[in-house]
This record gives sequence, C-alpha cells and structure tokens, in this order.
Amino acid sequence: MKHIVACFLGLVLLLFSCQDKNEKRIAENKKEMARKEIIFSTIEKAWIFYDEPINETAEETVKNWNELRLFLAELSKKPKKTIGAFQQKAKAISKAAMNLNTNIPLQFDKPQIKSRIAVVITKVRMLDLYINLDRIPSEKVVQLIGEINRELATLQREMDKTVEKSKIPLEEGEADLKRMLDSTRAIPNTIPNTETIIIE
Repeated sequence: MKHIVACFLGLVLLLFSCQDKNEKRIAENKKEMARKEIIFSTIEKAWIFYDEPINETAEETVKNWNELRLFLAELSKKPKKTIGAFQQKAKAISKAAMNLNTNIPLQFDKPQIKSRIAVVITKVRMLDLYINLDRIPSEKVVQLIGEINRELATLQREMDKTVEKSKIPLEEGEADLKRMLDSTRAIPNTIPNTETIIIE
C-alpha cells in the first residue's frame, strides 16, 4: 500500500512539473513572438531605399547600365508580411549589388567610382548578414539601410562629378603632357650590357 501511495504521489508531482514546464515554454514562446513582432515592425518601417536616380547623370546611366537598373529595381520592391520575406529580399539585393562590378560603363570605370561601388556592396552584404542572424539586431539593420542610402547618393554624385570633369576641355598641350607622364609608355631605365674588349 505504501508503494502505491508513493507511486501515486510521484506521478502527481511528475504531472505538475511537466505542466509547469509547459507553462514556462508557452510564456517563453509568447515573449519570443512579441520580440519578433517588434523587430518586424521596426524593420518594416525603416525599409525605405532611394531607388530613384538623384541626378540627370544617374538617370542617363540607368538607361545604359543594366546592372545598376536591376539593382535599383530590386531596392524598389518592398517585402511584406514576414521577416522571412525581408530575409529573402536582402539576399536578392545582395546578389544584385554584387553584379554592379560587372559591365561598368567605360566612362565610369575609374577607381573613385569602383571604390564607391565596393562600399555599397559591403553595406548591402552586411545588411544581408545581420537580417539573417537568429537574433536580428533591428537597430543595426535600420542603421545599415540609412548607410546604404547615403552611399548610393554618394555613388551617384561621384558619377555626376566624373561626367562634369569629362566636359571640361583640355588646354593646349595638356594631352601631350599626359602622354609624357604615362609610365606605361616610358622608356625602360636599364643600362645596356656593354662588354669591354681588351686589345693586346
């Protein structure tokens, strides 16, 4: 009889402890859902990219530079409903950003433009990384969206500056001077091999 009572008490304690664990798990799940909802609403409010060209040069370039046009088009499509949709969109934007390095128009194939593109790519890839973490740092994602917008504007201003510089006419003799300063055209600075011949 004592064994039956002890087993019964043990069973009752086991049921109560299981029920207590279930309540804790349910409470933790509710907290996690609330946290994810806050993160989603924060990111959803901040997900605004400058997807339109900011100057005439950028407008003209978008017509001819397919990769830039696709990148801006990808930025213009805002995901909805779930954080998973934002994660998928970040991957798509990252892929489009990586393509910016291909087929750069000859006019913009310059170190200053390439460095601006590299910064945009870095910021976009960081956004993709942060938004795909298990615990998404929403404040960092929001900050990166602002930084991406700033870098896009800087890239477009640099493109405009490059176009404006190309419109400045060269002064007389400037083209010759540039050719003379070109190190790839210089005569190599080597001493020819001269052997001294001794006559006896």
